[in-house]
Amino acid sequence: MYLFDTDALSQIIKKSPSILFIRRLASLDSDKQFTTAITVGELVYGAYKSNRPYYFIEKLDRLVWPNIQILSFEENSAKIFGELKAEMEKKGTPLSEPDLRIASIAIHHGLIVVTGNTRHFSRIPGLTTEDWINESRE
Repeated sequence: MYLFDTDALSQIIKKSPSILFIRRLASLDSDKQFTTAITVGELVYGAYKSNRPYYFIEKLDRLVWPNIQILSFEENSAKIFGELKAEMEKKGTPLSEPDLRIASIAIHHGLIVVTGNTRHFSRIPGLTTEDWINESRE
């Protein structure tokens, strides 16, 4: 089961998405597709910063949200987040708070994070990632 990061889900609404990414996503049962409320916020924020916010909001509402399960940042994820944040700061490898929250939710639910930024996320102990974006360009 997979948790899609912001850069992965944004492929769905891009003018020129990675075709192989879209095919791989389409071949995956919807009950195995997850994202986080953090990613929802990031994508909506990006839409409103664009020159065509309502166009992108409509695409998100029509193509993305109905087809994916959205997980919240709840107590168990928050506990994982606190432990990871302290551990990473001690090692001198801090990570942005939104990404660390996304990773904590994925770890709590035992999900693989699909992102184009695996190098960034690979610093997080206990997290498994896959890059369907950069490895799947045609």
